[in-house]
Amino acid sequence: MSDEQNPENDNNPYAAEFAVLEALKAEVESLKDQRLRALAEVENIRRRADKEKAEASQYAVTKFARDMVGIADNFSRALAACPPALREAADPQIKAVLDGVEATDRQLIAILERYGVKPVDTTSKFDPNLHQAIAEVPGNGKPPGAIVDVVQAGYMIGDRLLRPAMVTVARQQSQPAAGETVDTKV
Repeated sequence: MSDEQNPENDNNPYAAEFAVLEALKAEVESLKDQRLRALAEVENIRRRADKEKAEASQYAVTKFARDMVGIADNFSRALAACPPALREAADPQIKAVLDGVEATDRQLIAILERYGVKPVDTTSKFDPNLHQAIAEVPGNGKPPGAIVDVVQAGYMIGDRLLRPAMVTVARQQSQPAAGETVDTKV
């Protein structure tokens, strides 16, 4: 190899230029890396902002929805207070009022669902993340931990719990210990 082609040679008159060229190449690589990192950071910030914006719009009605589910509870209680037999025997005017209350209840539930508010499922086993147990009661054939009765409906907004369902849960039936006899006399 000749002296002129080897940039490492101290006798090379272009050694200083090669050193500057290598320094500039390193600086270009460093700037490319910084640029790519900055672009990636900007993209991450944009995605995070989009996600926060979507969550803000989805959960903006949380306080309002919490108040509205209280109203839905009152409609449900009003309708439950009038059993079907009594309703059939009622005057036409009272039937019309009850029909109006029922229609308003359906409309309120439909509007809540339109804004992402849905009732908590109470047909499955007790889940402490979704249900609040207020009492343990005899299961009457249901397995321990099963929901026996719903005292107050719970609601979700999106994937967040708005209000837990208040339920009664089937308790574990106590079995007599080995060697114990159960007194069946009354």
